[in-house]
This record gives sequence, C-alpha cells and structure tokens, in this order.
Amino acid sequence: MTTRRPRTSSALKLTFAVLAFATAMTGAGRAQAPAVDAAFATFWAAGSQPEAVAAAPAIVQSGVDFDTALARLRKGRPYDRYAPRGVQKLTRTMEATPYPFTVDVPATYDATKKYQVRVQLHGGVGRPDPVARGDGSIGALAGAEQIYVLPQAWAEAPWWGPLQDVNVPAILDQVKRTWNVDENRVVLSGVSDGGTAAFYMAMRDTTPYASFLPLNGFIMVLRNRDLGLRGALFPHNLTNKPFFVVNGGQDPLYPAARVEPYLKQFQAGGLTMEYHPQPDAGHNTAWWPAVKDRFERFVAAHPREPHPARLTWQTDNTASRNRAHWLVIDRLAPARPGEDLPDLNNYVAGEEPNFGVRSNGMRVTTVLAGSNAQAFGLQPGDLVAAINGRQLPEALELTDFLGIYQAGEALHFEVERGPTRQTVDLKGTYQPTLMPKVTPLFPAPRAAGRVDLVRDGNTVRATTRGVAAFTLLLSPDVFDFSRPIAVVADGRTVFTGLVRKSVETLVTWAAKDNDRTMLYGAALPITLTP
Repeated sequence: MTTRRPRTSSALKLTFAVLAFATAMTGAGRAQAPAVDAAFATFWAAGSQPEAVAAAPAIVQSGVDFDTALARLRKGRPYDRYAPRGVQKLTRTMEATPYPFTVDVPATYDATKKYQVRVQLHGGVGRPDPVARGDGSIGALAGAEQIYVLPQAWAEAPWWGPLQDVNVPAILDQVKRTWNVDENRVVLSGVSDGGTAAFYMAMRDTTPYASFLPLNGFIMVLRNRDLGLRGALFPHNLTNKPFFVVNGGQDPLYPAARVEPYLKQFQAGGLTMEYHPQPDAGHNTAWWPAVKDRFERFVAAHPREPHPARLTWQTDNTASRNRAHWLVIDRLAPARPGEDLPDLNNYVAGEEPNFGVRSNGMRVTTVLAGSNAQAFGLQPGDLVAAINGRQLPEALELTDFLGIYQAGEALHFEVERGPTRQTVDLKGTYQPTLMPKVTPLFPAPRAAGRVDLVRDGNTVRATTRGVAAFTLLLSPDVFDFSRPIAVVADGRTVFTGLVRKSVETLVTWAAKDNDRTMLYGAALPITLTP
C-alpha cells in the first residue's frame, strides 16, 4: 500500500506566508525603532536652524513612516524642566559680531506648559553700542505672565537693516529650542523706533507672529532714504495679521494727528486694527497702566492661525522675504497689463486731474475704461515717444508730464506700439477728470510679484501679479490627501490631482520652522509662465 503525504492546501500556504511576513515586519520594526529614536534625538538636540536642517535627512533615512513622524513632530522636543528662570542675558554671534539679547522668563516657569511670548523692540536705535536697558527685564511694560524676548539694536544694526532681518528670527528660534513656547501666541511689539520696526517686520516676515503691536511708532519713517533699506516695502503684507496701535496726541515726533490718516486708510483697505490714541500723551509710555489690560486682551483674542485660509504676499526678492505661511513665491515675471490688485501702498490724498492712464515712465501700463486716455486710443504697453512734437525721454513720468497741459488743449501723441514698435499717431482734446490723487507710500525700484490665496477645502484659488511660479505647502491639518487637490490661478485651473505625502518634505520644513503646529505633508509647485 502506497502512503501519500498530505498536500498543503493553498489557504494553509497563504496563512504561513502571512505569518512569515508579519514576523519579518515585526523584526524589521524592532530593528528600525532605535534608528528612528536616534535620528529624532539628534534632531531635537539641534541648537539652531542650520543644525536642525543638517539633522533632518537622518530621520528620512531611518525609514520612519509619515504618520509616525508627524505624531513625533506634533509632540515636539522634550523640554528641560530645569531651564533657567528670570532674566537671562545671552548673545548670538554673526560674522564675529556679538548680538546681545535678554530673555525674561517667569520665575514660575513650568516646562510642561506652553507659554505666550512677546518679542519687544526698544527705541533709540541710533545709539553707538548695544546696551540693555535697566536690568534687561521687561520692566514697566510687563503684562500677562509670559516669556519676554528683548533683542538689542544700535546704529550699525538697526531694526530695519539686513543684519536684524536674520538676527531677530534666529533669536526667536533659539528661545523656542530652550523654553516651551506656544507657537501660536508669539507677538511682536515695540516702542518708538521699535514701534516703527513692528510695521517693518510685519511687511517682511509675517509667519512666526500672531499679531503686531506698534507703540509710539510711525510707518512713514521707513520712507526716509537715509535709512538705506534693502528691498522695497509692501504695506499690503500688513493685512495678514491684526494690529494694536498706540500713539500720543502730544508726541513731538509722531503725533497722533500725523499718524492717523495712514492708519485710517489701512483700516479702510482691510487691515484689522485696534487704534488707541492717547490725547494727552507725549513720546513716552506713561499711558501703559491704563492700556495694559486692553493690550493683553487683544493678544489673547488673536492667536495665530498657522494655516490661514486667506493669505496675501508681495516681494521683490525670491531668495528671501518670499514666504508667508504656506505660500512661497519662487519666480517673478513681468506684470501683465491690467493686473492691478487692491493695495495699501496706494495712498489717496485729495484730488487731481486724471487722464485715465497709469504708467511706468513713458510706458503705459493701464488705461481706465471710459477715460480720456481711452478716447485718444491709448493702449496698455504703448510707449509715448512725443506729445505735440516734443520728444520725451522714457525716464520721464507720463502722468507727471501731462500736468503741464490745460483742459481743452489739443494733444497729438506719437506712440510706439507692439513688438515692432510701430509708430501710431493719436489725436484728441485733453479733458482730464478730477479723481482721487493716488500716490505710492513706498516706491518700488524694481519688479515685484504678489499672490493672493483663498483656500476652501481642497481647492485653492490664487490671484497673481508679476509672478511666474510659486509653491504651496500643504498641511494634513487642512488638506485631505485622500482626495484630489485643485489649484485655480487667475481663473485658470493649473493643477488638479492627488498629492502624495512625503516624510522628506515633512521634516525638511519642520527643521526650518521649528513649529509643532505648522507641519507640511507636501510641497506643490505651481508654474504660471515658462
């Protein structure tokens, strides 16, 4: 009799295979865990942003999955329960130059709690050396229990210079690595020059801050050419965050009556702002006891939204100052005719005769519908070469030159049009209408680009001006990665589809931002023009 071996069924083979695979994966998980732990330990121990960026690739190489990495980054670093309290006098060094600052930490600091932070900028930046005021504490300007960060500025490193563009964010990053900071309750305030600097920094770096609180400052100080600012200033960037503003009625430098017209126009243009003028106050903070509670209530009522559904950002530099939260402007392009957007930089002061054009030198950029200019036949892109036989240099401003003519005069425009610069003769009667006189608060010496974003679920709508490419940073906190994401730019769908989450993107931006509440699963590049 032949004995046959029992056959192993297909189901049984599959069971063995699954068990073997599960066992192997469990072993792999045990082998992987030490590498993940070590990579994160090094990442959390980084003492600066560059060190964190250098440590990030090891997390990716550890093989950690996205959800595990996201959970760890949300939890954040372990904080030293014995971190120093009281006034800490510290120094950063850049290119062999020391940049002193102080951090005023509550005596009751508890490393298990998140703390509100106020970055406080002082006045008097013209002094020759960086010297802390008083004992380095917040002193008389103390408010609610929080951590106070007090950087120092001086003549060689004013708040509005390129050195402080780097220094202040680096100080805040260092503080966040040492003490348990509530990232969504970091505000920036300042007095006098520091108040002016609050406007400056809000136009350059909005992302880390929940609100800006300029006291006794004046934004128009920044128009002074002697300050030597690098890069243009874009007031519309202010609209990303709320403002709390105080000025004194008797201030000999920046009296409320001088400041208020600009603040009112900003409010009318969409800036969220509480303005608290002090009619009898001079250039000091004697009013602080009466204002302190309103100041702190404002801060408490306006935490930062890490992924705001609406954003606007304008820049003339794609190497820096080109980011607002989840928007990064990558490449600029020549602005197309008619790309005007509402802009706080356009200041209305009285009325003036208006021909109906906007220009850059003698180049027509915009022709208003129904205007005298349209009746002449002018078109965007036209270059006005002569008026009534008078040759005009391109550097001359067309709108200024037209002011020499009187209503009712006959004008003959010689215009170069199109890529072939064809000469076109345009004739008519000069009949300007009285319209609001609009002047730029800050000049734009070079081309700039702007993107306005609105997010609704998985759909992002962008309105752009002078931008060729930008990147959207997508957070799993506000985007559903299991569904398609759509991007509509200037009325045209430029992307639609599923986007894959990436551990590399997640840790790369976590290293740059050092922020447990602002984490990104993907970076989506959008190209508008070649």
